[in-house]
Amino acid sequence: MLWLYAVRIVQIIFGLIVLALTAYVINTFEYWWSFSSTVDFLLFLGIWTTFLATPYLVAAPLYAPRLAHPFVIPAVEVITMIFWFAGFIAMGAELPPAAGCTWSTCRALQAVTVFGSFEWVLFAVTTYFAIVDLMNHRTSGESAQKTQHNAHLGV
Repeated sequence: MLWLYAVRIVQIIFGLIVLALTAYVINTFEYWWSFSSTVDFLLFLGIWTTFLATPYLVAAPLYAPRLAHPFVIPAVEVITMIFWFAGFIAMGAELPPAAGCTWSTCRALQAVTVFGSFEWVLFAVTTYFAIVDLMNHRTSGESAQKTQHNAHLGV
């Protein structure tokens, strides 16, 4: 599962890129995008991914296993994946065609949309593995309980 840590690092880096670009857009105050709720949502996603979700997904299983409940890890993955999907689709729907996007704020939002789509793909992959791990955990937990129960029946 060493590849998972590499993916988490990329998720944090992409989250920082989205955070920086959306902060730049909000700071410009030149265009209507500076006041868009979609840009605000993408700023939230950058903060959510970089400082909350991904650090929890990395640190909880290693340092606080009691906080890494088998249902919480996939829930955080699914929520984050859905957030990124909604964010990059909403931003892509608001942007003008590529030929009409000639100023720096618009180009920054194009980059945010691209990095948001990459984040969605990365979280879709990690969500899949988290759900598979949950199913394996539930299956092994049920069989272990049945084995223990059957072993005690004869005693």
